[in-house]
Amino acid sequence: MIENLTPQQCWDVLQQNPAAVLVDVRTKMEHLFVGHPSGAVHIAWKEAPDWQLNSNFVAEVSHNIPDLTAPILLLCRSGQRSLDAAKALEAVGYRRLINIVDGFEGPLDTNKHRGNLGGWRFCGLPWQQS
Repeated sequence: MIENLTPQQCWDVLQQNPAAVLVDVRTKMEHLFVGHPSGAVHIAWKEAPDWQLNSNFVAEVSHNIPDLTAPILLLCRSGQRSLDAAKALEAVGYRRLINIVDGFEGPLDTNKHRGNLGGWRFCGLPWQQS
């Protein structure tokens, strides 16, 4: 079962469980230039410019997080790619998967801008920019 938690709830899980791992599934460019949660492991689910699935995604996660029972929190821009990535990990036996609702940047506002209504950064959680 995949849980959907808010950024703040996910931060709480990370603080309470040292085995928990935050995986940023956005593209390399998003991770570097838009910013990313501090301490996140970056493993892209899809990569620009062709937006093909990363065929090594599951293998890369398995290499970084071999424990199938460790809580894995997945984050993308707004919550959809991370949910798809969680489903792929669930299919290979990972048991504690958490999709971060609203992702890093949150949903679009009325002006079609992200970052004003929700998401990791909006909630004031630790992040950095390259």
